Amino acid sequence: MSTLEKANNKRRIKEHNPILNFFTALVMIIVVVCCTVPFLYIIAMSFSSSVAITNNRVFLWPVDFNIEAYRSVYEYPNFFRAYGYTLLYTFGGTLISLIMMVLFAYPLSKEWLKGQKFAMRIVVFSMFFSGGMIPNFLLINSLHLVGTIWAILIPFAINQFNLIILINFFKSLPVEIEEAAVIDGLSYFGILVRIVLPMSGAAIATVGLYTAVFFWNNWFNALIYLKSSQYPVMMLLRNIVNGRTMVVDNGGIGEKSSLAIAIKSAVIIISSLPIIMLYPFLQKYFVKGMTVGAVKG
Repeated sequence: MSTLEKANNKRRIKEHNPILNFFTALVMIIVVVCCTVPFLYIIAMSFSSSVAITNNRVFLWPVDFNIEAYRSVYEYPNFFRAYGYTLLYTFGGTLISLIMMVLFAYPLSKEWLKGQKFAMRIVVFSMFFSGGMIPNFLLINSLHLVGTIWAILIPFAINQFNLIILINFFKSLPVEIEEAAVIDGLSYFGILVRIVLPMSGAAIATVGLYTAVFFWNNWFNALIYLKSSQYPVMMLLRNIVNGRTMVVDNGGIGEKSSLAIAIKSAVIIISSLPIIMLYPFLQKYFVKGMTVGAVKG
């Protein structure tokens, strides 16, 4: 019996093993419950009244349903302007990042390219070692980007981990297709635009999701490089939570403390919901992009 036939037999035994299937399903159910219950609890807290929270009556369903916490968040000064800036940073940063990483990853996927191995070593080295916060600030300040939206969009456009995913994915594409395109007279840029990119939807969607999550959650760099009028919504939500915490510290416990908990829960929902809504549309590409992009390296 060949090695391939033995592997197929083992796979069939695993597929028809009811005990293994039962424990696999049990583990998956436990994981789903552990991920879902805390999120449902946060949602219930954000829509519950202060009295219900104080009396510990809230678990997975809102008690005395109200939207006071969300009203407090939405009435915060400049909230919608900050949300607009967040959309700008997320979509603009993701677009710029994908363009730069694709243009960087495609040449590095060609092992015959002169200097490719040295460039790859630089990429890997920069994953583990960086200049630090102060040199980065001095560099961005010397480029006159501090206080502009470009301080968020450009310096953080290339992520080494995402770049390696794209490089490995491009390496996995059939070389024969590109060779045929070269024979037909197509340039390498034309091959990238007309052949490689249409075949790389899974990898690009995966990297795009990672990048969008980074720019959506990015508040620390905004604190360092941006003016207060340019803050994204994450920075504003952080200020709301900190402000409510100070109110509780100065005003004691009771209804203020319960309202602060509800507001924190509302902040979590507001900050998480857009990415959660985006993920189902990219899920089929996400799994494929991660597995195919990890074959070679």
